[in-house]
Formats: sequence, structure tokens, C-alpha cells
Amino acid sequence: MTAAPQQPDSPAGREFPAGPEFPAGLVPPVAPRRPTTLTQHGDDRIDPWYWLREKSSPEVLAHLEAENAYTAAVLAGTAELRETLYREIVARIQETDLSVPSRRAGWWYYSRTATGAQYSTHCRQPDRDGEPAGEAAEQVLLDENAEAAGHEFFDLGVFDVSPDARLLAYSTDHSGDEVFTLRIRDLDTGTDLPDRIENTYYSSAWALDGGTLFYVRPDEARRPYQVWRHRVGGDPVADELVYQEDDERFFVGVGNSKTDAFVVLSSQSSLTSEVRLLAADNPWGTFTLVRARREGVEYHVTHHRSPAAGDRLFIRTNEDAPNFRLMVTPLPLREGVAWQEFLPHREQVKLDHVEAFTDLLALSERAEATSRVSLLDLATGDRRVLEQDEQVYAAWVGANPELDTPLLRYGYTSLVTPSTVYDLNLATGERILRKRQPVLGGYDPARYRTERRWATAPDGTRVPISLVCRRDRPAGPGPLLLYGYGSYEASIEPAFSSLRLSLLDRGFAFAIAHVRGGGELGRSWYEHGKFFEKTNTFTDFVACAEQLVADGLTTPDRLVIRGGSAGGLLVGAVLNLRPDLFAAAVAEVPFVDVLTTMLDPSLPLTVHEYEEWGNPAEPAVYAYLRSYSPYDNVTARAYPRMLVTAGLNDPRVSYWEPAKWVQRLRAANTGEQPILLKTELGAGHMGPSGRYDAWRDEALVYAYILDALGLAA
Repeated sequence: MTAAPQQPDSPAGREFPAGPEFPAGLVPPVAPRRPTTLTQHGDDRIDPWYWLREKSSPEVLAHLEAENAYTAAVLAGTAELRETLYREIVARIQETDLSVPSRRAGWWYYSRTATGAQYSTHCRQPDRDGEPAGEAAEQVLLDENAEAAGHEFFDLGVFDVSPDARLLAYSTDHSGDEVFTLRIRDLDTGTDLPDRIENTYYSSAWALDGGTLFYVRPDEARRPYQVWRHRVGGDPVADELVYQEDDERFFVGVGNSKTDAFVVLSSQSSLTSEVRLLAADNPWGTFTLVRARREGVEYHVTHHRSPAAGDRLFIRTNEDAPNFRLMVTPLPLREGVAWQEFLPHREQVKLDHVEAFTDLLALSERAEATSRVSLLDLATGDRRVLEQDEQVYAAWVGANPELDTPLLRYGYTSLVTPSTVYDLNLATGERILRKRQPVLGGYDPARYRTERRWATAPDGTRVPISLVCRRDRPAGPGPLLLYGYGSYEASIEPAFSSLRLSLLDRGFAFAIAHVRGGGELGRSWYEHGKFFEKTNTFTDFVACAEQLVADGLTTPDRLVIRGGSAGGLLVGAVLNLRPDLFAAAVAEVPFVDVLTTMLDPSLPLTVHEYEEWGNPAEPAVYAYLRSYSPYDNVTARAYPRMLVTAGLNDPRVSYWEPAKWVQRLRAANTGEQPILLKTELGAGHMGPSGRYDAWRDEALVYAYILDALGLAA
């Protein structure tokens, strides 16, 4: 990398016109230009703000603090509105609340929250005649508030009770960088054992002896790549490395089968997977490979045990089945024994997850952009979909830790129905409502309507849109917030949010663009929104926005867009395509400097991400990424007003991506709309960790959106 002449774009740091939302004379911070030339495949990219990646530099921190001060000054006029919105949000939430208990090995486990407490408290009660014994018998396992005390940030990673219910393995992160410290708690005494293991990742598994724990470590690029074996009470220095994944595309994880019979070690890239099993009653034995990895083939195993069939593995795989099919093989594993097909591939239905019970399988499926649950009778082969009351909804298999149970727990929500927990009596078919998340203040779902609309992409593909608004919303165009993501085969569910009511009750409609790159319409929906078809994600989103305008629901001067992480990439790309189509944008921790990140294998996740975006070491991939990378495609034009966020300790999207992007946007912007950057200096990718802090953050975003459309009064 060499110095280069200053890039010829328009100057930053000018004053913006004064107005009720923008104080006179306020000037955004200007990061000095120190041009660096980045050369690849004979192509020179000049980056004036490359130096902002120097996280340890006091100058960088001072710049981020100046950006925060500038954003606070610009938004000072919304302070009263922010407080009003925050009070509305909190007033709808039942602050002291309990999750629905689930039973495992003679105990009922649940979490509770308390008014004023930022975090959850995890508890259990002994089983008494099939029910929790009662509040007097409650045992507190872990109070997150106590663990978070004295820290600006807190995140709980591992939370894993041993099979004999005597010990708890748990891990904590106090910076937001997603590197955890693992501890072991004696649940009889409530005290932590001396065992303290630094530099761990999210997953863990117990052996049946209750004294052997498996855990995962990340490498320097934050890739989980090693599985270690720890003897409780022993010095972690003596822990044994049992598996190391040397292929940088793969992440490792470890867990227990639902039956507790196996420790399951998985190694997974975006396209390929491999599984190893260890009998949990032989903790110091050797893991057995289920089947060697084959490029492009994924498989996931579920142990099943029943008096009729004995021990076997159900295997969900995409081998010769893009939407996955279900195979079965007997245990113990024997070389040369072929997997047998149990449920064939279906063109219009994707099989997402399999939950085993003694006599049936509960299947999480996706069809026509809807996540649903179906039941497969193991004796007869009969399959039925659980019918729901609404057309646009999401349903999923819930917490079912026991194999032999008369009840199936599943979850349900829609854009108007709060998150709901049901137990289905498998013998009678009776559906038992266990809990619907309370919404205080007289919420009436009948006042709102939700529907599915469709847009047509430039190539003729129909793109689904989920929409919600009040039934009494005035006819004709009004304010609308459009959300999108469209990467990693992640499906954005049409889920309820009580927070969102603050917008809906002010006349907003809210819509989700289910663009390609997500998983809403099966594996092909994902595949046609990645690699050399990634731009479909962006043109799909534009088509959805244009359709909502054409349908008379909104106009460009009343349309706001929002996305985070890879959804922030989506926001950045569509703003380069059609800045005239939107009044404002919110881009949270946006992945916008695609080329610089993907060309640096030392950064967290980069090599793993090659199977999502492509490897720009290849000239054709480089050229394609360069064609849409938001940072590299900012040009002189009038951009809408924008709020951009970052996390200083973010291991997924480095803070310097949004910081540099904001500088380049301001420099190129020919319009008069302010572009703001807000950086969490003590957090990571997920933003503030406490629930009250998160609600205040959402109130700020809502106030920004309302102010952007002149609706702050």
C-alpha cells in the first residue's frame, strides 16, 4: 500500500441549513485524509480514511467521540420525543415477568425479569407431580444482573446444566467482542469452583459423569476452531485438545444430543458440514466420524431412541436435495451401511429442523415464505401441518428437552400477535395456551391488520412483502418503514414487536422485504441472492419499495429504510442505486466496506465468509464485489438523511467500516441532508446489552425516523 494523491471528491465539514431539527452552524467532524492506495488485480482503490482502522490510536477514538457528540447535538431537539417514546415502550412491557418453565430430568427451568433490572435471572424448581414445586422451592442458578454489575456491557454465552443437575457451566463477556470467560458453579452451594477458563466461545457439552466438560476456543481471527476437554476441579492448563479445525472456512461447535447419550461435535462452513459423536458415558474416549465431509453437502444429526426402533440417527441433509431430505441409519454406526431415505425432498418445502420424540418427529419447515410446524408419525408415516389462525405468521418448535412426553411445545407469532407459547397434546390434539407475551396499556390486535403483498423484481421474480398497519390508518400514502436483510439464508420472520406500536400508532406502516439471499422461499431463494447473483438482493428491495409506492401506501418523501449488519450492506447498496426513492435510512453496524474486509484474511470471519460473498483473490469475484460494495460506489449525488451506527468492539463488522463510509458519504453528498454516526464505545455487534439501554436505543431510532419525516411533534 502506497500513498496516493487526494481523492477528488467534494469537501466535507460544511455547514448545513438551519432548521428545527438541525441547529445553525453545526459542522460534522472531518477525519483527515491520508490516502492509501489498495491494489488488487491491477486495480487501484484510493482510500482516504484507511487509517481509521487503527483502533489503538487516540486520534481514532477522539474522532469517534467527536462523531458521537455531533450526533447528540443534531438530535438534541428530539430529546423530549425520545423520552416520550421510551416511556411508551416501557409502559407496554410487563417488566416483572417469567418465561414458561420447561422440564428436564426432574427440574423445571425458567428465567425471570424484575422491574428495574437490566438482565434476566435464571432459576429452577423441582418437579412435583408433573408441575413446578412452587415459588418457595425456587433455586436461583445465575443472576445476570450480579454478573453484569460494574460493567458497561454484559453478555451470557454458555449456560449449560450438567446431566446430574449438580453443576452449571456458564460464560460471560464484558466487552462485546464475543470472547468469553468460562466458569463452573456448584448448584448445591451456589458458589463457583476454582475452574476459570479464558478465551472461550459459545458452545459446550457435558459428559454423563457430570465431571467432564467440553468447550470451544476461537483463534486470533475469532473463529471457533478447537474443542477442548476439561476435568472439573482440574487446572485448565492440563485440559486436552480433542479436535482442531484447520480449514479456515469452518467453525466448530459442541453440544449434547437431546437423549444425553452423545456429545456431538460439528464442523460447519457455509456450504459443507461434518459431525463426530462421542458416547457421553465414555467421556475420555474418541469421537467417531459420522461421515467425512464432501464439498457442498450439509448434514445434521438427531439421535432417536424408542422401544420399537432402538437407537438410530435421523439425518437432515441437502445431498441431492436442495431443500433437504431426511435420512435414517441404525446405531452403532457401521462402515458401509448406507443411509436410508425417510422423508424425500420437496420442491416447495424446505426442511429446517428436526425434533425427535419417542413416537414422532416435529419438523420445522418453510413454505411460501412462512415458517410452520408439521408432525410426522413414526409408526404410520403420516404427516400433518399444524394449522394456524392467520395467513401471515411464524411458528416454530419450542423447548422440548424430554424425548418421552405427551406434549409438544411450539411457539407462534405474527405482526399483530405477540409471541405465544403453546403445548399440543399429542394424543388428543388439544392446543393449550401456556403464555402470550403481555402487552400492557390495552393493546387490541383487532385494531391492526397484517397482509402479504408481492413485488416483481426486474428479472420477473415475485418477491414477498409482509406488512402491518393500523386498520384506521388514513387511506392514501403515509409514512412507511421498510426493513430488509437478505443474506446467510436468514429468514426475517413477520414477528410482533410491542416497541413498533409507537410507530404504527402514529400512522406508520411497517413492511419487511423478503428479498433473495434470505431463506424465506427455500434454498434456491438463498442461492439466487449470493455470489454472482448478490445484486438480486438489492434490486429485489428496490422493487419492493417501488411496489409499496405504486400501491399507494407511501411516497418517496415518506419512505424510510432500515437494516443492520448484512442488512446495512443492503441499505448502503440501494442508496447508491436509488437515493431518490427514500427520505431517510437507518444503517446499523453496516457491512459496507466489502472489498477491504474480504481481502484481509486476518480479520474475524473473513475466510469463513468466502462461501457467502466469494473470494476477491479471484479476479472475477473482485470485480463483482467492487461493482456493489457500498463504500466503493459512493458518488456525487444527493443522499437522503442517514443514521449510521457502529460498535467499537464489534468482531463481525469492524467499527471502521461505518466510520469511513460516513466520511465518504458526507464528502460526496450534493444534498443538504445530515448523515450521522453513533458508535457504542463499550459494546459490540449487538449494541447495548441491557434491556432498558436497548429500549432507549430503539426510542432514539424511532425519534430519528419521526423527525426525519417531520412527524416529531
